[in-house]
Amino acid sequence: MGDGDEDRLKLYRGKRHFDTTGEPRGAESPPGDEPSFVIQIHEASTTHFDFRLEVDGLLKSWSVPKGPSTDPNDKRLAVPTEDHPLEYQEYEGVIPGGQYGAGAVIVWDRGTYRPHHSDGPDAFARALERGHASFTLNGAKLHGGYALTRIRSGKDGEREAWLLVKEKERKEKGRPAAKTAASGTPDPRRARSALSGRTLRQVADEAAESESEETDEPNEADETGA
Repeated sequence: MGDGDEDRLKLYRGKRHFDTTGEPRGAESPPGDEPSFVIQIHEASTTHFDFRLEVDGLLKSWSVPKGPSTDPNDKRLAVPTEDHPLEYQEYEGVIPGGQYGAGAVIVWDRGTYRPHHSDGPDAFARALERGHASFTLNGAKLHGGYALTRIRSGKDGEREAWLLVKEKERKEKGRPAAKTAASGTPDPRRARSALSGRTLRQVADEAAESESEETDEPNEADETGA
């Protein structure tokens, strides 16, 4: 990973202790044929969805309290967070107590996306800088057009904020509009991982069980009486 990428991950790495958390530190990851996206559910101090898009070798990230919706009438608040390494799209587990963002994480959806910007490979990044970008998701659960629009710049002491909105499906002449999944957002407590099929509770319980087994294992000194 080059020096520029090191600088771009400085905030991400500065918030984490990698000798304690199992989150990826971030290494060089070649981009795929199409840019990827991931949506994780994070049971931190407040349970929320993390929406991440691969842009210029990193995952641009937004915290979406209510999660993405399949209903075009829903406007979901999306608050930018620090850029994450591409390896984070595989991360599922429990961030230990006392660490930044402590709590269970599952990968709710993942896949690729297609930017609605055709004027060069950097067009999507420039669109985000200007404050509006649209794209089509092709995930395990979410499909179709979405848009991110900045509604607060983050200047003058206010916190930057965006809206994540499902675009209305275009109806081609003589054909009905494409069907989407049932409207709304899943209950994060019932939602299952697109990677493992587990719920947040199951991930947390398995981590606690594993930690308990490690604590109960006797060490060599105990067994030999040394």
